[in-house]
Amino acid sequence: MEEAVIRRLLDDVRNGVVTTDAAVGRLRELSFETVGDFARLDHHRALRRGFPEVIFAQGKTPEQVVRIFQRLEERNERVLATRVSAEMYAEIGAQLPGATYHALPRLLMVDRSKEEKIPGVLVATAGTADMPVAEEAAITAELMGSGVERVYDVGVAGLHRLLSQNDRLQQARVIIAVAGMEGALASVITGLVAVPVIAVPTSVGYGASFQGLAALLSMLNSCANGMSVVNIDNGFGAGYLAGMINRQVANGGKSQTAVLNGI
Repeated sequence: MEEAVIRRLLDDVRNGVVTTDAAVGRLRELSFETVGDFARLDHHRALRRGFPEVIFAQGKTPEQVVRIFQRLEERNERVLATRVSAEMYAEIGAQLPGATYHALPRLLMVDRSKEEKIPGVLVATAGTADMPVAEEAAITAELMGSGVERVYDVGVAGLHRLLSQNDRLQQARVIIAVAGMEGALASVITGLVAVPVIAVPTSVGYGASFQGLAALLSMLNSCANGMSVVNIDNGFGAGYLAGMINRQVANGGKSQTAVLNGI
């Protein structure tokens, strides 16, 4: 249950639309909800962190994803499921008519929020092959309320392509750099800007890239300060972090928790 939903609930109590007992019943379920014998949904997370629990669909059955998604959708304006394969969506899409599926990053989402997007996030990729991970990051950040710019296929094999986008790099509040192979893009971008850079290694590359391990180690060993690194192919984690940073900057340095609590 997001903060905006709780405010509406309290307004409904004040206006006599919802009884006090009914409101207490709904608030009592903020801790968590048991769904079948396979999930305990953290409904308090949206209030605690500013964004609802996210579903990691990989490894779950289609039926489990549907039931979890439906329960989250009943309580939240925004719902996100990651790693939803095309085969899984073909099986469950009709049961979630309000959801939108993004095939490239394998994301299933609902966004009924009326919040205006906060500009400031930029996502860059070394190559076109990095786009599935980059789109996972970009769409996640957008769902968290950020406006996102995309600068794709600007890897170091043609450095002039990146430098031609320098004005856009300088205007960003936080940058996500997505790269496979040797992962050099993140270091180059970090050396050009004065904002946080989130590096995302991808599993793109030939044999000696070891499914992204080479890019991960390169990013971890970067001499460019101001870069953080997430796990291989973890576009979601990068987008989530970028959304948090961007919102905090927009809030004048206050955390989302402080804003939600009126501090």
